[in-house]
Amino acid sequence: MPTTQDAQTNADRVYIFDTTLRDGEQSPGATMTLSEKLQIAELLDDMGVDIIEAGFPIASNGDFEAVAEIARRSKNSVIAGLARAIPADIDRAGEAVRHARRGRIHTFVSTSPIHLAHQMNKTQDEVLEIVTRTVTQARNLIDNVEWSAMDATRTPIDFLARCTDAAIRAGATTINLPDTVGYSTPEDYAAMFIAVMTKVPGSDKAIFSTHCHNDLGMAVANSLAGVRAGARQVECTINGLGERAGNAALEEVVMAIRTRGDSLPYMTGIETTHLSRVSKAVSAASNFPVQFNKAVVGKNAFAHESGIHQDGMLKNAQTYEIMTPESVGIKSTSLVMGKHSGRHAFKEKLRDLGYDLADNQFQEAFQRFKDLADKKKNVYDEDIMALVDDELGSAADRIKLVEMEVVSKTGGTHRCNLTLSIDGAVSAVSYEGTGSVDAIFQAIKKAVDADPHLVLFAIDAVTGGTDAQANAHVRLEMNNRIVSGNAAEPDTLMACARAYLNAYNRLMMERGAPAQGAMESAAG
Repeated sequence: MPTTQDAQTNADRVYIFDTTLRDGEQSPGATMTLSEKLQIAELLDDMGVDIIEAGFPIASNGDFEAVAEIARRSKNSVIAGLARAIPADIDRAGEAVRHARRGRIHTFVSTSPIHLAHQMNKTQDEVLEIVTRTVTQARNLIDNVEWSAMDATRTPIDFLARCTDAAIRAGATTINLPDTVGYSTPEDYAAMFIAVMTKVPGSDKAIFSTHCHNDLGMAVANSLAGVRAGARQVECTINGLGERAGNAALEEVVMAIRTRGDSLPYMTGIETTHLSRVSKAVSAASNFPVQFNKAVVGKNAFAHESGIHQDGMLKNAQTYEIMTPESVGIKSTSLVMGKHSGRHAFKEKLRDLGYDLADNQFQEAFQRFKDLADKKKNVYDEDIMALVDDELGSAADRIKLVEMEVVSKTGGTHRCNLTLSIDGAVSAVSYEGTGSVDAIFQAIKKAVDADPHLVLFAIDAVTGGTDAQANAHVRLEMNNRIVSGNAAEPDTLMACARAYLNAYNRLMMERGAPAQGAMESAAG
């Protein structure tokens, strides 16, 4: 018999639904490989994420295989597969999650007038019939069904309540009311939940969920407002990854609840000391760098440069830190590594940073570390993380850089002499460009005999100082696919070349073709 305290504890429990592998991967250029998805899913499971939305099974054979394999490997998390309100989608999702210890089908349909008129061409009565029919189908396959009203925040409350009532009657156990286009404010979002829960007689039979996009920068605030209004599931992503401006950031939601218990008297099951490691893994897999001033997991989140701040920190850390770096898995101090450091020290450093490498990976990483230490006076944690992430990301590349020479002359020639290994075959080319980077990129294009469009090119320093590693970011588009690549090197031009090759290698990856219109109409 549960006690009053148990009931209160359950009422205050907020379930974390991570959609990094589904909504996050829909960010242009963020496509992940199967091995990357499996690694991230394992990290999320270990961290205590309640529900992992592993993908959109109908989208492609690759997505189906990823969801199915994550379902087989899951230890604790519920594994969800997304499905449109289409019978084939629901069957495919059910098949993908059937091996999970606990599986879920997450099905959705548009409800707002603008979506019904311009996307679905359906009446409200037709949508209500679709909700009942498809939720019933999903419930016949599995007892854990989530239903989402796409574009809920622009849907009239009375119709939203009718749809919610139909979904619960058909067997939905979770009701998601998303701010699909990032339009809402915290006050409006909370009012929507209160109104729907009040109007629907059986609302107590389901858990209500938030799913907020960040188009106006209010995704986390809206999510927490939804929790205050009675929602007990928050859908979010690591680093706020997601379509357009992204989703509510998991790490921000979780740490806000943990840090502000006075204002947010709730709890989650997340082991927060894992947050930094998971953030880095997602950033590396998606090739989306975390901005330096990103809340909770950004490079500068626990950095203090101002003299006044430093003085306060030395006297009492709480003067300028509302949470400890250790609470999110960040070391408070940085052990400087150098050329005299040995394998044991390097292995301990990797463990401290959250890396567990196989022997061959460790040997390769250690050799690159020693090469870097010969060029840099000090090697910082950020250098090592960039080096290891870069090493792991390039291990399976089909195109590898063998040798490169760049000749630049003021007012004259900018030539790149390049040798690549393409599927084991060596190709040597030379190209003159308008600048050094142009010569490098054009030489690579010539060697691989392809002409992808350069969407983005950026460089930043991993650490400070003139000997800092350059972190190059490249985004390419070809055949309606957008991919990202990055690389860190002490030599800026070498970093540029390897980042371009990293992106092009991703273009060469064999992936299943998405079902017609599937990815474009994904929920949330």
